[in-house]
Amino acid sequence: MKITRYIWLCLIFLETGNAFAQEKIEARPYTVQTTYRKLKKYYPHIAPVEELRDDAITTSENITYRKINGTCLQMDIYRPAEKIKGGTPAILLIHGGGWISGSRENQKAMARCLAKAGFVTATVSYRLSSEASYPAAVLDIKAAVRWLRKKAGKYAIDPGKIAILGTSAGAQLATLVGVTPENGLFREGKPKYSDRVQAIINVDGIVSFIHPEAEEGKYAAYWLGGPKAENVQKWKEASPLEYVDENTPPALFVNSAQPRFHAGRDDMIKIMEKHGIYSEVHTIPGSPHSFWLVQPWFEETLNYNIAFLKKVFKK
Repeated sequence: MKITRYIWLCLIFLETGNAFAQEKIEARPYTVQTTYRKLKKYYPHIAPVEELRDDAITTSENITYRKINGTCLQMDIYRPAEKIKGGTPAILLIHGGGWISGSRENQKAMARCLAKAGFVTATVSYRLSSEASYPAAVLDIKAAVRWLRKKAGKYAIDPGKIAILGTSAGAQLATLVGVTPENGLFREGKPKYSDRVQAIINVDGIVSFIHPEAEEGKYAAYWLGGPKAENVQKWKEASPLEYVDENTPPALFVNSAQPRFHAGRDDMIKIMEKHGIYSEVHTIPGSPHSFWLVQPWFEETLNYNIAFLKKVFKK
């Protein structure tokens, strides 16, 4: 029996080229509904977010923006029904879920509310770690940025005003994309359109896997192909803090009261301040992680997002 299991593990290793893939990580459902039920036990005052229905919003869903290795990756676009001459700033929204779960549906409520506020918004799917490890998700999101820029005319987008917004693991991804424009580590072929964004919104996501404050464990290790002690270079490579410089766009940080999700944030802000780059930080007292998926914290997060975007894009 032990010999059979040993052979089976060896076969997995040979197929994946990744010894860490021997351990299967459970992908727990991460939705608005499961989050509400979980948090309600500890925060009885919270309420589910009601879906915004407004005729002033135009909806285009299930749009394929990328086909890779047999997978069709899609996004949903929400925009003001009234087109603005010269285009409208756009926000690409990246869902969280420990790089292994979650879906773009989690960002739908925020996307629709931001569209009502006058922005073109796009919620995006990307390859999770159960399908493809780092840097697949990063490459997918950069492809989504380029796709929005390519389709700017069709969706009335100002190609010079694209922001990226992420929550939790999605915030780490959004920040990494935001601080690595045209970076050779994440370049595929010779793209015609830029993956550069003009603003970053990080909602309770770490900006460094190797910072002394970082506490990421098995889900990060599964995505990054092994534990930090065995693969520290990749953990460093995936850390947005390593790339922050004079070219970093303005950034907004909206954080919970849970310190572990702030890892690297203050150091990133110090570098930005050194280069005169605008940033904001808002920490919501007494809030849990995933606060943005329920009321009253959804509304508070939305208001911070709108105010920041209007300031940066001077709407």
